[in-house]
Order: sequence, then C-alpha cells, then structure tokens
Amino acid sequence: MSIPVSKNEEVTAEIVGLTHDGEGVGRVNGFTLFIQGALPGERVRAKVMKVKKQYGYARLMDLLETSPDRVDAPCPIFKQCGGCQLQHMSYEAQLDWKRQHVIDNLTRIGKLQVANSGSGKAGAELASGEDAADREGIVVHPTLGMQDPWRYRNKAQVPIGMAMADLDNGASGSLIGGFYARGSHRIIDMDECLIQHERNDDAVRRVKEIGSRLGVTAYDEASGRGLLRHVVVRTGFISGETMVVLVTNGRKLPNVELFVSGIREILRDVKSIVQNVNMKNTNVIFGEETLVLWGQDVIYDELDGIRFAISARSFYQVNPLQTVELYRKAVEYAGLTGTENVIDAYCGIGTISLFLARKAGRVYGVEIVPEAIEDAKRNAELNGITNAEFAVGLSEEVIPRWREEGIVADVVVVDPPRKGCDQALLDTIIRMKPERVVYVSCNPSTLARDLRVLEDDGYRTVEVQPVDMFPHTVHVESVALLVRDGTEG
Repeated sequence: MSIPVSKNEEVTAEIVGLTHDGEGVGRVNGFTLFIQGALPGERVRAKVMKVKKQYGYARLMDLLETSPDRVDAPCPIFKQCGGCQLQHMSYEAQLDWKRQHVIDNLTRIGKLQVANSGSGKAGAELASGEDAADREGIVVHPTLGMQDPWRYRNKAQVPIGMAMADLDNGASGSLIGGFYARGSHRIIDMDECLIQHERNDDAVRRVKEIGSRLGVTAYDEASGRGLLRHVVVRTGFISGETMVVLVTNGRKLPNVELFVSGIREILRDVKSIVQNVNMKNTNVIFGEETLVLWGQDVIYDELDGIRFAISARSFYQVNPLQTVELYRKAVEYAGLTGTENVIDAYCGIGTISLFLARKAGRVYGVEIVPEAIEDAKRNAELNGITNAEFAVGLSEEVIPRWREEGIVADVVVVDPPRKGCDQALLDTIIRMKPERVVYVSCNPSTLARDLRVLEDDGYRTVEVQPVDMFPHTVHVESVALLVRDGTEG
C-alpha cells in the first residue's frame, strides 16, 4: 500500500483523537498523522514533517473547522514549553478525555470489561441506589477535577542554563531557567508558570537574578562544565514555609554567604536553603549529597490535618488539594472499620499510610528508599500516630517476611512509580490473598497491565476513580478497588 502523503506536503486532516502525549491524531486518506496542537473533531491544514511506514508527523498550519472544546491558552509560552500539553482544551473536556484515556487503557491493554464506556459524565453515572459492585464490568467514575485548576503545584524543578549570547561569547552572564521545549533539552526561559504557586515563581526568578549578579555559571550538559544545574523550590500551602534547593555540579559554591543572604533578604517565607551535589552525567535531578546552607533541613506542611516533614529529596505529591481527594478515596476503597491490618507497599514518606492509620487497626509501610522510611517514621511521630510501622526493603521481600511473623493483611495498598508494580510484588499479593487491594496509579497503561494480572489470579476490579492531579497536562492519577473473588465488594 502506497503512503498517501509526502514530506513537506500540505494536507487537510480530520482529527479523530488525542495520543497519550496530547498530540492530535489526524487522518488523511486512512493514513495517520500526529499533529501537535490539534483537537478531536477539528479539520486542519498541516504540513507533513516526517513520514514512516504506518504513520507520520505534521505541523499545524490552519484550523479549518474548530472544536467547541478549544480555548485560548493563557500562558504566553504554551506553544514552546513542554510543561503543559492541554491548555488549549477546555477544562471540562480535559476531564472527560482523562476518564476516556483510563477506559481505553483498561479495555485495550488490560482486556478488561468496563461497565460504562460512554464518553463524558453521563457514561459514568450510577442509577439511584445502585452500587458499583452490582454493575457488570468496572465502573469508571467521572474524573475528579479542581474548582480552580491553576497555581496548584507546590514544587518547581527548573533546569538552569545561560543566555545564548553569553554562551556564544564564551563568557559568564545572565542565567535563564524554565521548562524544556517539547521533545528537547532546550530551556524556554520564563518568569512565571501558571500552574506553579506564585511563591515558587518568585523564588526561581530571584535565584536567577542573584546567581547572575554573582557570576554563577550554569551547567552545560554537552561539556559537563558549569555549576548550577537546577533550582528546586518547595512551598507548604498550609504552613507557608518555603525551601530553596540549589542543585550544583560540584561542592564549592562561590560567594555562598552572599547567595544565601540574597535569597533570605528577598524571600521572607524561606525556612530552608540547601545545596544538593550532583556531579554525574545524568538526567536525574538530584545527587546523593545534600548540604544545609541555612535554616532547617526540612519544611512542614499538612494534608487533611496530618503534618508532614518534607526534605529536599522527599517524594511528596505536588498538588496538595487533589492529593487529599486521592487519598480519601483510597481510604474509602480500603473499607476500614478500625480492626484491619493494612500493608502499604511503596509507602514513600508515609503519606497514604498515615491517612490509613486513622481508620485501620495497624498499618505496615514498606519502601526501598531508606531516607523515605526515616521521614515516614518521623511523620508518624510528628502526628502522634502509634499504629503504623515502617520497614526498608523490597516489598516482595519484606511482605513475605511479615507473613512468616504472623502478620496477615486484610488490605494491601500499592502506589507504584510509572513503571507499575514489580511482578514479584503482584505474585506476593496473590499468595497473601488480602480481601481488598487498593491500587493508586499515575500511569493508566501500567495500571491496566497490573489489574489484568490480579484479575487472572482471583481478583475482580470493582471501580476506578480518575483524579486530575495535573490540570492542563496529559497526566492522570487513578485509584482502583479490587476485591478477592468470593468476598463482598
């Protein structure tokens, strides 16, 4: 079959969907073109940029027919910056798309039956008095969105570079900082990000100004030279405390006293200024060594009345309002009455564990990162929670040991990274046979894969609740309830 388009040709395409990266899926005489910036239902003129055997890529030129879901993106650098992908789509349409994205993965990858696969809220509604467990197939609820989907991020991780003129001259000069352009490591300089807390914006802007004034150089990936790699800012939404982390390619930070005093003078809410040393040739932001330059080694914040100590490298959800919604749903799905033993795999700094501990008999958290477990223990003590204990190690090794010690889990909660659960952990859960499994996921595709494994070995997925943790991006979190066959959902 011949390919009906050629490179540099201008074509008219009908947009039939979005990819998981937010690109429009266009059709030209049955051939697929991925077109950034196009929305489903639109008819566009596009220039073909790359052609492969089964598909190609094109650049949006004109909108011939516009989707009713299209809005003007408020961010002036939206088209260049890779941080957001969906600002040009109405927020209600984003929520509908994210729910459908979860459904598509459950059915396509997991080969799972969904009870309500219709698009939009109507497809997700339960009849009055109907329970999700009564439905044939998995109930996927409407995505839980935000009332105000802006300024929600409590952490900024901003790569730092030098202004191009300064690089061309081989001299030190002004620092730039912002997110990478789509599909590259080219930094788009910015002073404001509309999904960041304003204090994060202010802190990054001030660090760039101070660093430029003091002659601090930016790290260059190609040469491995230069000092300042990233500025990371964490802000407590409830506490108002701010932490500034300077990630450097070396331990020596010139004029460190002036740098610290400059930050303190301008940022009145700063409680912690730390330096993280990362001298590896890597895309990983943090290195292993963290030095406190001034103030505390942690800042504090609250989620639903639970206080947390947050260090520079702690994993702490970036959207506190939606985190509360997500974790409340996880606790609801756990079905706790106050007597259950709960195991929290991938427990991190104990966020979900402490939510669960308020309703459970006892909670056991396991995590492979030793620093996270120390944070979890400190957070339990900080809140006077005595029915939670934590262990360092691989879940698939620690949980069987607990079982040998007589600890039987009524509920297992998992909150894995994007790659999903290790097969060994899934095998362990299947052998333990808890009545309920609550799966918190940041990746619909690995969620679907892992649910399929559990369904093949005695579990039934009852319902899934998508939660919009990252408005205006393609990312969606979900929490799923599974029950063991023969137990009540």
